Amino acid sequence: MAATPRFRDDASATPHTDGAPETAPSDRKHPVDETLPPLKMFTSGLQHVAAMYAGVVAPPMIVGPAVGLSPKETAFLMGASLFTAGIATLLQTLGFWRIGARLPFVNGVSFAGVTPMVAIGKDRGHDGIAVIFGAIIVASLLGFVLAPYFCKLVRFFPPVVTGTVITLIGVSLLPVAFNWSQGGNATAHDYGSTTNITMAAVTLVIVLALRKLLRGFLQQIAILLGLIIGTLIAIPVGITDFGAIKNADAIGFPTPFHFGAPQFEIAAIVSMSIVMLVCMTESTADMLALGKIVDRPADERTIEGGLRADTLGSAISPLFNGFMCSAFAQNIGLVAMTKVRSRFVVAAGGGILILLGLVPVAASVIALVPLPVLGGAGIVLFGSVAASGIQTLAGAALEKGENALIVAAAVGVGLIPIAAPDFYHAFPKDLLVVLDSGISTGCVVAIVLNLAFNHLGRKADTDEAGTAPGGHDPVKAMEVAAH
Repeated sequence: MAATPRFRDDASATPHTDGAPETAPSDRKHPVDETLPPLKMFTSGLQHVAAMYAGVVAPPMIVGPAVGLSPKETAFLMGASLFTAGIATLLQTLGFWRIGARLPFVNGVSFAGVTPMVAIGKDRGHDGIAVIFGAIIVASLLGFVLAPYFCKLVRFFPPVVTGTVITLIGVSLLPVAFNWSQGGNATAHDYGSTTNITMAAVTLVIVLALRKLLRGFLQQIAILLGLIIGTLIAIPVGITDFGAIKNADAIGFPTPFHFGAPQFEIAAIVSMSIVMLVCMTESTADMLALGKIVDRPADERTIEGGLRADTLGSAISPLFNGFMCSAFAQNIGLVAMTKVRSRFVVAAGGGILILLGLVPVAASVIALVPLPVLGGAGIVLFGSVAASGIQTLAGAALEKGENALIVAAAVGVGLIPIAAPDFYHAFPKDLLVVLDSGISTGCVVAIVLNLAFNHLGRKADTDEAGTAPGGHDPVKAMEVAAH
């Protein structure tokens, strides 16, 4: 006789109640819905912020100078991006009505929009920013309307597809960690220096040692401790920049429409709408990955809420001078590594992001972490995502039909932007929004090939063991829901 479950593993086994956490018959909350003591909540949330900080401020650092903003105005964009990332993260984790995945899901400025935003606003100053913001608002509202229909694509994400995409997410992020490890700025004189790479290696060793030696809560915040220790070591080495603290304002609110009212241009709207579809595809894959990691599989309702939070957060973001928001896959790696599954921990991180956006001097303290130190920790974080994908593929029935071929082709195509960044240089710039994202291209290839090999021309056949072609075992799925 099966033991009474302590919490429900599959949130889709029973209907959702808007905003109400699900409980098992024993009334024990699922770990996703549990709250931690205040100190653990804060430090774990801070760890998420430390892992994503560089990714949030990097797009405004690129877009600001490209459109002709001054250093002070670019710094304003960075603070606004932190503030709006916090709002979007709270929408995802806490949610209301049918908005929010209610998973430990971090949102921030999407890198997918950097290239088209630079193309839209290049050398146009405040007018360029206003056109970018107008395009983001329209594209985000369109995405909000499409969310209930887009989420139905979840049926086309069996383990052979999700495992491939999760693996590509981790592998695609690793070059970011390698770039950070070298210094982050390819034009700097010390980029790739032995000092930078050694600091990254030292941080990597520290994080691994802390994970091995520590126990309990201290083990869970090993990444944060590793970043702190690595930063302290970097001070005498001479790669810690204190200039950000010296020049930061004590308080600064991202004044609504600081750069003027949004402007609407058809070409810009079309370009950012394509970016929005790319972001929705990546967020869907990220939610499926995170659902597996936290033992609460993401169903259509969860994905719909998550996409609505993504798009609503992106629509609100330009009001406070922020850009399009999307999932941050690096934080999924942090959840996988620390095993801290509480969405309220990530909500605390969202609150910290809002505070950093309102208090620039506080944000500058986080900015003290040198990129090589962050890169060393990033290798572990992003590698953990890839490992989760490999674990998913282990249950994807690769020995059945053409599943191994699906994985091979999708991973191969998904690695093109990483292994050969200029591979698509002759293609139209608008297509590069999709083609330069290995996650998006690999996801599309995996879905199409799964349909071609496992669905078209057959009636959803299952093998003798009851396993569907894509690797989904309906019997095991019912057992998971029951236990």
